[in-house]
Amino acid sequence: MTESRPRQGRTGGRTSARRAESGRAAFKRGHGRERRAAWWLRLKGYRILAINWRSPVGEIDLIARRGAFLAVIEVKQRADTEAATWSLTPAQMKRLARAAELFMAQRGDCADLTVRFDLIAFGSLGRPIHLKDAWRPG
Repeated sequence: MTESRPRQGRTGGRTSARRAESGRAAFKRGHGRERRAAWWLRLKGYRILAINWRSPVGEIDLIARRGAFLAVIEVKQRADTEAATWSLTPAQMKRLARAAELFMAQRGDCADLTVRFDLIAFGSLGRPIHLKDAWRPG
């Protein structure tokens, strides 16, 4: 009787384990940055309405209100803040715009607010840069 083993790739299955571990670490770092960005926004006078708001059309990292503005905020972490600011793709922008439309449709209290799409970028030093009105959909 021969022993049946799952088939492994050229690396013996270790690469996928490392990739999974790396993915978990990135996920934790990302959520940590989102919480830190929310704290920082609160200090600047924003009211956080949602963190990691999920919908069938996409996820929004942060949704905050300040005065008459509803800020839909994407949080990015890269080696430096410049790389983080350039890491937002057009596909991500479209997804965020669709998710923001759904959020506003579900929340009647936000109907009168002006929507703004912001980006908070973190570099290796951990200092955030807040780009207000970083892009506009369409």
